[in-house]
Amino acid sequence: MARQLDEQIAGRYPVGQRLRVLDVGMGQGTQALRLARAGHQVTGVEKDPTMLAAAREALAGEPEGIRERVRLLQSDGRDTGVHFLPGSFDVVLCHGVLMYVEEPDALLAGLARMLAPGGLLSLLVRNADALAMRPGLSGDWAGALDSFDTVAYRNRLGLDVRADRLAALTATLAGIGAPLQAWYGVRVFTDTAVDGAEIPADVESLLAAEERAGRTDPYRAVAALLHLCGVRG
Repeated sequence: MARQLDEQIAGRYPVGQRLRVLDVGMGQGTQALRLARAGHQVTGVEKDPTMLAAAREALAGEPEGIRERVRLLQSDGRDTGVHFLPGSFDVVLCHGVLMYVEEPDALLAGLARMLAPGGLLSLLVRNADALAMRPGLSGDWAGALDSFDTVAYRNRLGLDVRADRLAALTATLAGIGAPLQAWYGVRVFTDTAVDGAEIPADVESLLAAEERAGRTDPYRAVAALLHLCGVRG
């Protein structure tokens, strides 16, 4: 997914331009630090104190030049309007967050307002149109049948959360002035891999297959996750 995000950034901005990035629900800061290492100014927002502490620890281990490009803030992603002026960022990331938000439209509208004209909104969501794939491929036929007509599911942390449908998010992005520019599938072939599984010897081939499937129909439509990129008009 990082390669897809880089592709979208490269397609919108001159090479070498230092972008203003807002990472909402940044978790442990993996993506935020990656973008800071690439030279961008990054603001990370995370409401969970444990995750935020992990991000601060990771940031502390970076060289000074990278540390000074990162600002970390404990807050809810729905409160961006309290902390930032509209149009303050070139790129806004919201990865792995919407599944915890029952009604995401207000959050997304607030994030779109944070974008400068031409800015990029990057979303990573659970694919509601493919919820039956994981239980079906695992032989859980009852679970697969229960997954067809719902957006609710239980994630690997044991939490009851929700997924999003591509068509609904496409309509939402158009309505908030950041229409969908591109979308990708993530974890097409690897969603049933167990946590902590050993990395295979042919990992480069695996990654290449995932990357190809993630941008190719019909494979991307049944991916576990969707990566959507909207652009502010």
